[in-house]
Amino acid sequence: MKNGLWTLLAQPYSGEDFFLPDLCSSVAVFTLVVLAELLVLTWVLAVPSAGGFDWLSLAMASLFVQWIVLLSAALLCRLRGWMQRRALWTAIAVCFVVVIGLTLTFTVLADWVLEQGMLGQPRLEAEQMLRHGLIALIMTGLLLRYFYLQQQWQRQHDAELKARLQSLQSRIQPHFLFNSLNSIVSLIGSDPAKAESAVLDLSDLFRANLSEVGGVATWAEERQLCEGYLRIEHYRLGERLRVEWQGELPAATPMPLLTLQPLLENAILHGLQPSLEGGDIRIVAAMNQGMVELLVSNSCPPQETSHQGSRMALDNVRARMNVLFGPQARLEAWRDRERFFSRLAYPVKQTSSILQRSH
Repeated sequence: MKNGLWTLLAQPYSGEDFFLPDLCSSVAVFTLVVLAELLVLTWVLAVPSAGGFDWLSLAMASLFVQWIVLLSAALLCRLRGWMQRRALWTAIAVCFVVVIGLTLTFTVLADWVLEQGMLGQPRLEAEQMLRHGLIALIMTGLLLRYFYLQQQWQRQHDAELKARLQSLQSRIQPHFLFNSLNSIVSLIGSDPAKAESAVLDLSDLFRANLSEVGGVATWAEERQLCEGYLRIEHYRLGERLRVEWQGELPAATPMPLLTLQPLLENAILHGLQPSLEGGDIRIVAAMNQGMVELLVSNSCPPQETSHQGSRMALDNVRARMNVLFGPQARLEAWRDRERFFSRLAYPVKQTSSILQRSH
């Protein structure tokens, strides 16, 4: 066990998510400043004072601690890339050296400026230096432990996110394959040429599908996949299937793979297929205030029908979008007379970082 621990510490940190966060970010700096101020406030409140709350001590201690915190964050931010390429124990040691070194330096400077007025020579008080050094050692150790646990939690969260996406993706693939193969089988006897073309379309769709294990795609790729699926269904349904595309999104707009296709499949299976006359599908794509919006509407039989497969397809897409975007993603479905509507919306500004993390 000791050999394993030493091997871990002697190697550069594995993984892109370094245990030390980016201390240059405004969120990290704000968090450190607030934590430092809470620590100072706790220390001042713990020291008894006959004249009430000692505001001067709070101000001086805050100035002392905040200088150490801000300079430590700046130095560790600059050294973060260098530490990632070094052994783990080296990175940890550098963190301690930076914080403790700055603490001792400011301890000497504070004593020189406040006690001697910069007129005498700086002096080293062993007891004060030891006390401040131990405080810096303990606080640095606690913060590094917190950063490590936070990083491990993020790793576990990302792993669970990827597992849930793969699980939901696996539910879609067999359903899509089953219906596509049924379409191809119906063409083999009547039109072998169309059946061959459908097989090629199907292979292209699954090649694109399997190439993105994490479910990452773009609008251009998702539309191409959907057009291939609609061609396969058109071979089977003929003139009973009419499709209209309205609006457009930038080709590189990030989009989870198999987001639109299940909505089209749902429209065909439970809207157009039960009708002898068939019907039409209308797909409207738009960008509205940083949100991608997809509206799929289809004609459906006059009678009100309820089908478990319809709910399952919508719930599948809704679950995948909730995993990726949380409550900001919305999937609404409703019927208005003889048309069924499915409206999907999600924030495009956050899509790239979320999908890259889940990939």
